[in-house]
Amino acid sequence: MFKGLSPIVYGGREVWPLIEGGKGVSATNHASSGAWAAAGGIGTVSAVNADSYDEDGNVIPQVYPQATRQERHEQLIRYAIDGATEQVRRAYEIAGGRGAININVLWEMGGAQTVLEGVLERTRGMVAGVTCGAGMPYKLAEIAARFNVSYLPIVSSARAFRALWKRSYHKVSELMAAVVYEDPWLAGGHNGLSNAEDPREPQAPYPRVKDLRATMRKEGVSEDVPIVMAGGVWYLREWNDWIDNPELGKIAFQFGTRPLLTRESPIPQVWKDMLRTVEKGDVLLHKFSPTGFYSSAVKTPFLYDLMHRSERQIPFYKRGETEGTVQLGDTGKARSFWVTPEDRARAEVWMRQGHTEPLKTPENTIVFVTPEKRDEIRKDQQDCMGCLSHCQFSSWKDHDDFTTGRLADPRSFCIQKTLQEIAHGDDPADNLAFAGHSAYRFKTDPFYSNGYTPSVGELVERILTGD
Repeated sequence: MFKGLSPIVYGGREVWPLIEGGKGVSATNHASSGAWAAAGGIGTVSAVNADSYDEDGNVIPQVYPQATRQERHEQLIRYAIDGATEQVRRAYEIAGGRGAININVLWEMGGAQTVLEGVLERTRGMVAGVTCGAGMPYKLAEIAARFNVSYLPIVSSARAFRALWKRSYHKVSELMAAVVYEDPWLAGGHNGLSNAEDPREPQAPYPRVKDLRATMRKEGVSEDVPIVMAGGVWYLREWNDWIDNPELGKIAFQFGTRPLLTRESPIPQVWKDMLRTVEKGDVLLHKFSPTGFYSSAVKTPFLYDLMHRSERQIPFYKRGETEGTVQLGDTGKARSFWVTPEDRARAEVWMRQGHTEPLKTPENTIVFVTPEKRDEIRKDQQDCMGCLSHCQFSSWKDHDDFTTGRLADPRSFCIQKTLQEIAHGDDPADNLAFAGHSAYRFKTDPFYSNGYTPSVGELVERILTGD
């Protein structure tokens, strides 16, 4: 039998220990997060390039006519602050004094600190706390202290938390409201899988969260600070053993994927319809993101294209560098690359299939694409608007000399472009569709049978029953 949950005190009031996972770009907004808070939980506005609106309530397209990357980056920051501010104001109004409103930022997004400070300055008294991951946000605590809001760091291991705590968070321990454990093998979107961990060998979350709590206790973190389990959470009855468990201490739960299929969810209907078709195993943990982090998304044709592109890859050499190499071809760019005879034979097959254009990667390899895909890659790299602090796809960096100094990587993609497009009505098949690994349960959960789409309030009510 499901034990049930007890409320926690957060933001000065009692709330359910249920957190809406923040999802950018524009996959959680004022409508979903305001409704989640109104249902008594903690709603999360994504502050990652959120939408703004004109006088008629229409979304303002985020366009970048500026000539340089740096100027476009500055425009992106203006959009981000304006959009997140508007989303928070609307969410706060919808919440009507119930629950709480958080904002979520990715530390690796371009201008993260400027955006976070700009939004908090303009939403004083409305934001209860900030969740932040995708990187090591050492400055999160001092920013929270400056604006007197709570902070909830997102980590994927006890080791990551220890590093953040020792360097920074112990100085502002009173504002650390929770620690979010985002499971790298279960959660959707970007995660903190480290080089020491094998993406193909999932580790059970319980021992990792137990280790996190043990680390928190060793460092003197208050027992009142809950750990938020994020990733793979669907039915709370499946987490019964986690509730009131002395080994784990106080526990809360984050729902990222499940709220995508609600009436208030801002994602387009075509995306909602796609989620109902996801089968077990259709979500891939991959490393194509230009952030360099692992992330999880549905295996759409967009993602398959990236997978196949990396499969059409061979090392190349300079002339005379390695014995036994031969020219890739007699004309065009192919003359510049020396490869092994075996690799040339493989490349000739790909070129006969239409993938005639070799593109260099930073690892002294070449990938083969069609002329149309080559042109798309080059245009996307040239149009970079600086949405990340470091971008592997375009070699952008948001500080100092504004370049990573590395060759732009054609095995990746423009993440701002695809996330904006899927969020605003483009076909999910042609885009990156982030989702957690439990997304297949939309198809098996009777709550969604016969095409039913619940309201956020109905979903929260259902979750509290254990289902």
